[in-house]
Amino acid sequence: IDRRTTRSDPRDFKVNLEIAGYKRPYQLEAITRVAENSVTVNSDNALRGRSRRSLLVMATGSGKTRTSAAIVDMFSKCHWVKRVLFLADRNALVTQAKRAFSEHLLNLSAIDLTKEKEDDGTRLVFSTYPTIMNRIDGLRGDERFYGVGHFDLIIVDEAHRSVYQKYGAIFDYFDAMLVGLTATPKSDIDYNTYGLFGIEDDNPTFAYELNSAVEEGHLVPPRGVSVPLKFMREGVKYNELSDSEKEQYEDKFGDPTQDEVADEIGSAALNKWLFNTNTVDQVLDFLMTEGIKVQGGEKLGKTIIFAKNHKHAIFIEERFNKNYKEYSGSFLRVIDNYESKAQSLLEDFTDPHEENDPQIAVSVDMMDTGVDAPRVVNLVFFKPIKSATKYWQMIGRGTRLCENLFGYGKHKQYFKIFDFCENFEFFDDAPDGIESKKVTSLTQNIFEAKLEIGLFIREMAQSTDDEKGLAEGYLSELHQAVSALNPEHFRVKAKLRSVVEFSDKARWQRLGKSDMLDINTELSALIPPNKDENEFAKRFDVLILNYQLALLTRAYSGTDHFITKIVNSASELLKKQNLPEVAAQVPLLKELQAEVFWQAMNVNRLDEVRLALRDLMKFLDKEKQVIIETTFEDTLQRDGVKEQDLIPAFGRLQSYKDRVASYVREHKDHLVIQKLKSNQPITETDIQTLEDILFDGVTVGTKQDYIEHFGDQPLGEFIRSIVGLDVAVAQALFSEFIQAGNLRADQMTFINQIITYLTKNGVIDKAMLFEP
Repeated sequence: IDRRTTRSDPRDFKVNLEIAGYKRPYQLEAITRVAENSVTVNSDNALRGRSRRSLLVMATGSGKTRTSAAIVDMFSKCHWVKRVLFLADRNALVTQAKRAFSEHLLNLSAIDLTKEKEDDGTRLVFSTYPTIMNRIDGLRGDERFYGVGHFDLIIVDEAHRSVYQKYGAIFDYFDAMLVGLTATPKSDIDYNTYGLFGIEDDNPTFAYELNSAVEEGHLVPPRGVSVPLKFMREGVKYNELSDSEKEQYEDKFGDPTQDEVADEIGSAALNKWLFNTNTVDQVLDFLMTEGIKVQGGEKLGKTIIFAKNHKHAIFIEERFNKNYKEYSGSFLRVIDNYESKAQSLLEDFTDPHEENDPQIAVSVDMMDTGVDAPRVVNLVFFKPIKSATKYWQMIGRGTRLCENLFGYGKHKQYFKIFDFCENFEFFDDAPDGIESKKVTSLTQNIFEAKLEIGLFIREMAQSTDDEKGLAEGYLSELHQAVSALNPEHFRVKAKLRSVVEFSDKARWQRLGKSDMLDINTELSALIPPNKDENEFAKRFDVLILNYQLALLTRAYSGTDHFITKIVNSASELLKKQNLPEVAAQVPLLKELQAEVFWQAMNVNRLDEVRLALRDLMKFLDKEKQVIIETTFEDTLQRDGVKEQDLIPAFGRLQSYKDRVASYVREHKDHLVIQKLKSNQPITETDIQTLEDILFDGVTVGTKQDYIEHFGDQPLGEFIRSIVGLDVAVAQALFSEFIQAGNLRADQMTFINQIITYLTKNGVIDKAMLFEP
C-alpha cells in the first residue's frame, strides 16, 4: 500500500544504458512498450496499473536477459516492484541469468533457489519451474514461505506452450505482474501462450525478430549447408553393400533361426541403436575441413554438434579421439545431463574472450536453447528436428555478434550450419514443423480411463450386474482419490471449487458423461502418484483399461495388439517361476497362452487379470535395445552439397501483414510504388501491376489473403501507408496553406507534425486530428 503513494511513472523512467539500450534502440523500445502496457492514469491523472502481463518476442542473441534486467531496474526504482522471481527450465539457464542480473543490478540481493537457501529479504529469486513448485508448498512454521503476494513481478524465460501446460498453476497462484520472454517467432507462438498473457494472437507487447536483427546488424546470419549423407537419408540397403559388408550385415542383423535377413535398415535406426563408424567419421571430416576456422585458419572455431542421444554423443567423442589423436582429450567434449562436470565445461566453452577447450561441444538437448556462446561459428545438425520452435532456437546458438574473433578489427560476419539430416528441406516444406503432443502421466491416464469406463457402463442400455459392479467400483475409487486431495496444496487450492464439488459422494451418484470433461480438465492432473506403486504395474493398468474401453466401444479390430502384449508378458513371467509371487499365478499365466481364453473376453475378466498380474510386472526384464556398431562405407555426395539462405525461411513464419509490408519495402523503387510515394495519380493498369506483384500466391499471398486481413482498404492506400509520402511532396502540398494564413508558431508546428506523419505513414485518419 505504501508503494502506491511513493511510486513514480515508469513511462518517464530514464533507462540505464549500461544495462540495456546502448547502441540497441530496440531494447529501449521493448522496455518502453512494457511500461506503457503496464501503467496508465485515471480520470484524476493518478497512476494506476493497466495490463499486468506483457510478452516480449526477441530473437536469440538480441539481449532478452539484459532487457529483462533493465525492466526490473525500472519497476524497482519506480517502486512498482520489490521482489522478483525469474523462471527458466534448466539449471544452466538459471545460473546464467543470475550472473547477468547480478552484474547489472548490484543493489538487489539475489539467490539461485536450485542451489541456495531461501531468504525472506532476497529481492531477486532465480529458479527452475519444478523447484519453485516444491517451494510453494513448503512451510516456515505454520505459514507458506512463498505466499501468493510474495513476488511483485515474475519473468518467464522462453515462455511457450510446454511451460503453460506443465506449470500454469504457478502463474495462477502468484498475484504478480508477468513478463514473458521468448525467441519463438511471433506467428509460431501458440494460442495458449498468447492466452496466458491475455493478448490477442500474433500481437505480442513487443517483437524484434531474427530477420530484423540481422538486417540492422545486431545479429549475424546463418549460412546453411545441406550435406547429403547416404545412410542418413536412405538407410542401409543390403543389396547396395560390398560382399564383405554383406557378410557383416548378415552377422549383425541376421536371425539364426531364419535363412533370410531384412532387405534394409531404415535411416531412423541410425544413431538410435545402429552406430556406423564411417558415417560419423565422414561428418567429423567434413566439419574439420569445411568448418569456419580461427587463429589464422589454424584452428576450428567454436562448434556445437547436436546429437540424437547420449549414446550417439559418446560415439562421436570416441570416433573423434580415435581419428584426431593430436586433439584427443579436451578438444571435443560431450556436454549433457549425464556429464558431472557439465557446468564447468559449459563455462569454458562459452567464454566470450578466449578459445578455451573444449572447442567442440557435443550436446544432447542441454545446449539447444538459451546458452550464450558468441564465439560459436559452426553448428552441426546431426539429428532430425520436427519442432519449429526448437529448430529456430538451435539456429539461435550461432547468431550472436563477436568482435575481433578473427583478429583485431575482423569480426564475426556469419556462421555455418551443417545439416546432415535434411532438416532444412523439412522446414522448407513445413515451416510450422510438427509440435509434440501434450504428455500426460500414467496416474492421469489411469484416472481418465476408469472415469470413461465407469460412465460408459453406467449409461449403457443393457449391462450385467458384474459390469455395473465394476463401474461403481472404479467411480468410487476416483471419488476417494479426489476426496484425499490436500486442500492446502497450491495447485489444489486453485481448483478448490471443483475439488469440493466432487468430494461429495452424492455428486458421484448422479454423475453423467457431461461431467467427464470438467473432471478431466479440472481434477485428473491433480491426482498425485502412489509412490509405493511400480511404474510397470501402472503401465499394465493402462494397457488393460484401454483394452476394456475397446471391448465396450466394440472396437474389435483394434484389440489384437492388446492380446499380443498381455500374452508376451505372461510368457516372460513363466520363465521366472522360481519367484514365489510368480509361482502363485502360474495357472493363470498358462491360461493366457491359450487362444480359447480370449474368445469370450469381457471387462470383468480383464480386471481380474489386471489385479492378479499388475504387481508381477516389476519382475519382467526391461526391454533393452541392442546397440549395434557397423563399419559400412557411407557415401557423402559432395556434388550434392548446397548452401541455403535460411532467413527467407524465417520470413515465411511472419504474419501475412508483416510479409506483405516487408515485400513492399523491398520493392519500394518499383515505378508504380514510386508514383504512390510521390502522390501521382495511378491508372487501372498500375493497379493491375500492383496486384501482380503482391498476389503471387507464394512469397506474399493471394488476393483473398489481402481481403481477409485488410478488408476493402484500397491497395494504393495500403502501400502508401507502408512506404510513406515523399517529404518534398508532402511539404509542397502544405506550402500554399502555410503561406496563405497567418499561422501561429504552435499551428505551424502542428502542420509540420502532420507532414512528418505523412512521410512515415503515407495516409492519415481525419479522426486523429481531433485527438487530444
